[in-house]
Amino acid sequence: MAEPASALVTKSELAYNRVREKILSGEFLPGSVINQATLARTIGISTTPLREALRRLKAEGLVELDAHRDARVAGLRAEEARDLYEVRRSLDPLAAALAAQRRTKADIAEIREAAQGLAALPSNPEYGQLLHHRGFHAAIYRASHNDLLIETLESLWDKADRYRRLALEVERGPEERARKDKEHEVLLESVIVGDSDTAEAVMREHIDTSLGAKAAWRLLKPHAGS
Repeated sequence: MAEPASALVTKSELAYNRVREKILSGEFLPGSVINQATLARTIGISTTPLREALRRLKAEGLVELDAHRDARVAGLRAEEARDLYEVRRSLDPLAAALAAQRRTKADIAEIREAAQGLAALPSNPEYGQLLHHRGFHAAIYRASHNDLLIETLESLWDKADRYRRLALEVERGPEERARKDKEHEVLLESVIVGDSDTAEAVMREHIDTSLGAKAAWRLLKPHAGS
């Protein structure tokens, strides 16, 4: 049965959003083949806009396309997990520090709203929970008022979500989840009061103990000492 299509977006945009959600939600697993004909029927579109969407997802590193136009969800790689962690360990704290220095009243309102009901991600998170988590961090990024930094961090987020899901295969205990909730709380308050040093330090700790860092360690461990 075809999924309902929205008249407010193009068919290519619709396909992009649907496939992206299926990848990030874990419905399409890393390395799995995407049957384009079946998926197009499910979405309720032809294969032409679907291929356009897949090319866009390929550019984002979420899909692989070969010469015969077969599509496959990109696999998880230890090197990519490490690269994501290293870049975010430098850029996220910078964004938090700048946000504390440059936030406006409108930024503060947006960050407070994004923090409403925010909780550390559980095992097998729903897509909406991933979006909520992203929304909070994105609000802090935007408060930095550094367009290049915002664009760079936003572009990393989709890739990072897939590694977060991998890390969550090993369930976090209540103490660890409570610590993550506390980090979000302190980060929120330090940005609001303009304490850039604390915002930067808390964000660095947040990244160092993040699901992305755990995923990198998990994937790199088999190669240690080789």
